[in-house]
Amino acid sequence: IVNNSRLLCWSLNHIPVPRPHGKCFAHRSELKQAKRIVVKLGSAVVTRGDECGLALGRLASIVEQVAMLQNQGREMLIVTSGAVAFGKQRLRHEILLSQSVRQALHSGQSQLKEMSVPVLEARACAAAGQSGLMALYEAMFTQYSICTAQILVTNLDFHDEQKRRNLNSTLHELLRMNIVPIINTNDAVVPPPVPNSDLQGVNVISIKDNDSLAARLAVEMKVDLLIALSDVEGLYDSPPGTDDAKLIDIFYPGDQQSITYGTKSRVGIGGMEAKVKAALWALQGGTSVVIANGTYPKLTGHVITDIVEGKKVGTFFSEVKPAGPTVEQQTEMARHAGRTLASLDPDQRGEIICCLAELLTEKKDEILSANKRDMEIATVSGSFSQPLINRLSLSSSKLNSLAIGLRQLAVASRDSVGRVLRRTRVANNLELEQITVPIGVLLVIFESRPDCLPQVSALAIASGNALLLKGGKEAPHTNRILHQLTQEALSIHGVSDAIQLVSTREEVEDLCRLDKLIDLIIPRGSSELVRNIQRAAKGIPVLGHSEGVCHVYVDSEASIDKAINVVRDSKCDYPAACNAMETLLVHRDLLRAPIFDQIIDMLRSEQVKIHAGPRFASYLTFSPSEVKSLRTEYGDLECCIEVVDSMQEAVDHIHKYGSAHTDVIVTENEDTAEQFLQQVDSACVFWNSSTRFADGYRLGLGAEVGISTARIHARGPVGLEGLLTTKWVLRGEGHTVADFSEQGSMTYLHENRPVPQGSLA
Repeated sequence: IVNNSRLLCWSLNHIPVPRPHGKCFAHRSELKQAKRIVVKLGSAVVTRGDECGLALGRLASIVEQVAMLQNQGREMLIVTSGAVAFGKQRLRHEILLSQSVRQALHSGQSQLKEMSVPVLEARACAAAGQSGLMALYEAMFTQYSICTAQILVTNLDFHDEQKRRNLNSTLHELLRMNIVPIINTNDAVVPPPVPNSDLQGVNVISIKDNDSLAARLAVEMKVDLLIALSDVEGLYDSPPGTDDAKLIDIFYPGDQQSITYGTKSRVGIGGMEAKVKAALWALQGGTSVVIANGTYPKLTGHVITDIVEGKKVGTFFSEVKPAGPTVEQQTEMARHAGRTLASLDPDQRGEIICCLAELLTEKKDEILSANKRDMEIATVSGSFSQPLINRLSLSSSKLNSLAIGLRQLAVASRDSVGRVLRRTRVANNLELEQITVPIGVLLVIFESRPDCLPQVSALAIASGNALLLKGGKEAPHTNRILHQLTQEALSIHGVSDAIQLVSTREEVEDLCRLDKLIDLIIPRGSSELVRNIQRAAKGIPVLGHSEGVCHVYVDSEASIDKAINVVRDSKCDYPAACNAMETLLVHRDLLRAPIFDQIIDMLRSEQVKIHAGPRFASYLTFSPSEVKSLRTEYGDLECCIEVVDSMQEAVDHIHKYGSAHTDVIVTENEDTAEQFLQQVDSACVFWNSSTRFADGYRLGLGAEVGISTARIHARGPVGLEGLLTTKWVLRGEGHTVADFSEQGSMTYLHENRPVPQGSLA
């Protein structure tokens, strides 16, 4: 009942729109529109590892997904293997049972001899297994109130015109009645497949396995999407498991010459070559195809629904080849050029940054024109909030400030890459150094703020990192021209590919799964964006913070002027910023004091909406609206006020409800302030200072890529230093560990300790 209710909810929200058949989907994102879908289940998907019996867990998951799509209003068909395996299990059981009975009758009480099972003929196994396989499907689909029907076919059913029409009519009638047809070749009567019988033409296909059956059925029934599930992730450019094998995201007709096929799967009569030929035949007939892994999906475990939702699963067959490189190719290009960038002299990297600064002022009119176009489109669309549109805006003064900041960075970053942090003489002529090096390939995903692009690009250049940029859909024209200028600056030293702008339809979630290509993800945007990226990242560290619930605690010994100034600036300077105050904590003794009334009057004059915390509300006869959660990040002219009894209680509140971003104490008592600074476990902790100081520029760090609340690598405002890591370099003259070992321990001639740069211990 629960499952059916969930499926009904899905069906109301995901009703596909029918489309004319004959033109395949050009992009994965369009697969959501698929109305009629064939799911082909390979032998390796349906059967267990011992090839005797069915993989019931996998089948249950597949049935649930097919039922979900069927209840969305789609028309689902299943082409399934498994009859031979099911029959083999059944016949083996019968043979062993029969042998044991006969032995018992002839041997009396004597010990039974070891029994062996003869080789079973496949057609006999299929005959014995078809009914059981169908009964299993029927029982599983019944749990979702879906009816199924079995259809067994042979080549003759497609090649004989009358039989073909009858088959077509039967399938259409079943689909009309909301029944899921379950189709298989009639393996009990079909002859063995003819070797090397390739697919011929558009109208002729030899049904020699379930791949070719699914392809023929898809074209015959004018299916929108064919999902072929096997035991590999998709199509590789060389046999999976070899060193250089790479999964192909999108496969285009004509690319098959660049593919080296491996051996067939452990079961079944097809193979990847057969799947590709069948997929291309179906594609030519107007059906989109995805080949994916149905045995061990890496994503949510729902590979079929993931494919239909347009997620990057398996290999998508498309007739439309994009004009530019894929995101994987862009990442590899960036990594290669990034290594060259890191090897440049510091002065050369500085020249690139200065060149970019010059271009920002020289091409100011073109940049502002592109930005004006984005602003007009965003305003007319009505789908963006006014604060977001405000962040989208660029001006001459903002570009001038950007250029000044880049020039300062060019000077300040000259010794960033290759700087020696530690130098030690381990032994005579054996010297050890720890030096700074780039992290590698950075992925920065940002919303609305196009000025982020040159800032982050300059930091990547200064730190020698390759960079992949994914901007928001609200600023495509501004982002495009800023990236072009960045590449123009990089080209003066031949590293224009080091910074790439992802402009394809790549979903952020798909980018977060490129764990073999990307070394660090840096989200720049809303807390929702950051949280989504942190959830989606698979094996890639994410530098950032999901929330900015910042506190200002006004102590009983606070100065009135300082308190008013700090609270006003923290909340009202830029309410949408992540370092804006969201909760004001007030010492209980101040509730009847003039300082509290003045703070409230100031907030009202600034039109700040006040929400009362539970304890603050209890002190008031007529209180403001009580806060729904003490962990709220308002991002607007709103804040929560709560009462605490002491500095220690304020610290406890911050630890319980805060986000470890930025927290402030306002007090004239130095001892109280020092205790607060030491005890609060946040990235930034301030005394008598606005939360808005939690910013790279304001703290004198130069440009920043964001603020991190993580506890390793970088914390707080992250500038140039946060984009570097280190490596150890050892210089010797043929030294071996054996030269320094005494009874299994290492003996150093000098203490291993850091020393001033330029000298040796």
